[in-house]
Amino acid sequence: MDFIIDSSILQSLLLSVIFLAILVEIKTGGTGIGALLGIIAAGVFFGSSYVKGLVSLYQIAIFIVGIIFIIIEILTPTIGLLAGLGVVAILYSLILAMGGDIDAMLMMAISFVIAIIIFALIIKKLPTSKLWRKIILTKTSSSEEGYVSSVDYSRYLHKEGIVLTELRPSGSVKIDDDVLDVVSEGSYISKGEKIRVVKIEGMRIIVRKI
Repeated sequence: MDFIIDSSILQSLLLSVIFLAILVEIKTGGTGIGALLGIIAAGVFFGSSYVKGLVSLYQIAIFIVGIIFIIIEILTPTIGLLAGLGVVAILYSLILAMGGDIDAMLMMAISFVIAIIIFALIIKKLPTSKLWRKIILTKTSSSEEGYVSSVDYSRYLHKEGIVLTELRPSGSVKIDDDVLDVVSEGSYISKGEKIRVVKIEGMRIIVRKI
């Protein structure tokens, strides 16, 4: 058992799974697929090391705080700051857990590359969240595709539309053939549901399920 826990190959594999889980969760916008994968991998990674006295509760707490920051970022319409802080906290806790030296950083880099390769292979099969669109812009939105660039959203007030992506509470809807990023009043709204725009606050379009 000691050999398995101390194996650098196993640690690298677990790190890869954790990184992959974070990427999947950000990409899918809180579907829980990445979260479940990450919790299992992190539990094995930190649990085995904690039993042997190699990590402290402080390091585990930093990791958990990082995860919480990312979850808050996914569920709220912020600018990405919390997601950045969450990733930094997670990386810091993992480096500390592996000794905090150059070898730890090298193992982390290798694990991250492995996670990126796997993620690249499955990325097209995963749904896209609003947070992911903030981080990665793959193409320019055009009016021909139904996107609008006008900052005056008042014309959408009280109009009805269809939810294109799940609102958790942010997501996309289609109104008058335009694809818009909106925020629900706080409740979860499923894809395909009908909504009505109830308030415009600057660049924010607030909707309610009909």
